[in-house]
Amino acid sequence: MQTEILPEFLATPEGREADAILRACVHCGFCTATCPTYQLLGDELDGPRGRIYQIKLVLEGQTPTRTTQVHLDRCLTCRSCETTCPSGVRYARLADIGRALVEERVRRPRGERLLRWALVKLVPDPRRFGPLLGLGRLVRPLLPAGLRAKVPPRQDPGDWPRPTGGRAMLALAGCVQSVATPRTNAAAARVLARLGIDLIEAPTAGCCGAAAYHLNAHDEALAAMRRNIDAWWPAIESGCEAILVNASGCGAVVKDYGEILRQDPVYAEKAQRVAALVRDPAEVLAGLDLTALGAPGHGRRVAFHSPCTLQHGRGLRQVVEPILARLGFELTAVADAHLCCGSAGTYSITQPELSAQLKVNKLAALESGEPQVIATANVGCQLHLQSASSRPVVHWLELIDPGG
Repeated sequence: MQTEILPEFLATPEGREADAILRACVHCGFCTATCPTYQLLGDELDGPRGRIYQIKLVLEGQTPTRTTQVHLDRCLTCRSCETTCPSGVRYARLADIGRALVEERVRRPRGERLLRWALVKLVPDPRRFGPLLGLGRLVRPLLPAGLRAKVPPRQDPGDWPRPTGGRAMLALAGCVQSVATPRTNAAAARVLARLGIDLIEAPTAGCCGAAAYHLNAHDEALAAMRRNIDAWWPAIESGCEAILVNASGCGAVVKDYGEILRQDPVYAEKAQRVAALVRDPAEVLAGLDLTALGAPGHGRRVAFHSPCTLQHGRGLRQVVEPILARLGFELTAVADAHLCCGSAGTYSITQPELSAQLKVNKLAALESGEPQVIATANVGCQLHLQSASSRPVVHWLELIDPGG
């Protein structure tokens, strides 16, 4: 694609990066066919190709409008388009750049500003989100049915195995996951302990920064990323072999720390090291002898929802399913498995109508094979699907947890 980016943008690293991404696009339209919002709305401006064109116009000097902002907001950043693109266009990165530019130039309605501010302040901080969730659980019977379904039941994480001093990996505790689904990391610790690996959480690490970053609160996001690097660094220097991230949404962002912080003179090199150490649990288990876990499946029928952040963001497709099959589970067929469930971080809150439509479609596909349980690899997807499913929705590690 030919571009005429304004010199003021080309003078910045982001502008030059955007120009290179735009030039890789050949406007073939393959991305449109796999875009969830285009499928729902049928509007070219609500598909990747249309959004790319809108960002291009802004970079070339056209003044963005509220309409531009709305079309960019509707993007899930699911990155299905990247998986489809034959030219390797880095759409998600271009979307981040474009959204930030539009955010600077278009003032949002007051209600949206307040909502986004609240999300940035509450969601990434377990000290704030935890009490709020606890209050929601306390008054859950009094809430309207729709809101009541969004409040997950309390989980007992179970025991965390004592370290043995052998192989060791760090674990990202996270924000929402640590409060809403604490069993996930504890299950991972028990699984890895059975396989001879210690899993350790760094006490001062927290939110990966994704929530703030995708809401254009970049200062808060970068602060979270630097804090995590500092928290992990002593263990990394001591030889910790990997950083296990059990929420694929967080994993996709931590894997990008090197790129996001590449201009930071203090953290750039450390961020690259951290990114290189990131592992999804499926990457770890795929290469191990799992005999010690036995055969927990016993033919139990499971529908696996592969989060967008796992299959598109991390490029890890068909990695969990073979592990579950090895352990005795029967995987049911899931139509259109590449499509987003509608969770997409805070998207289910900022775009509730589109998110709800995608959730209905995804649950229909997941439940069509009559599974006994639905499993996924991301806390956001888990909570989103659980709010409307007639079947249990769990993190797949819970299925193979020796203490579960």
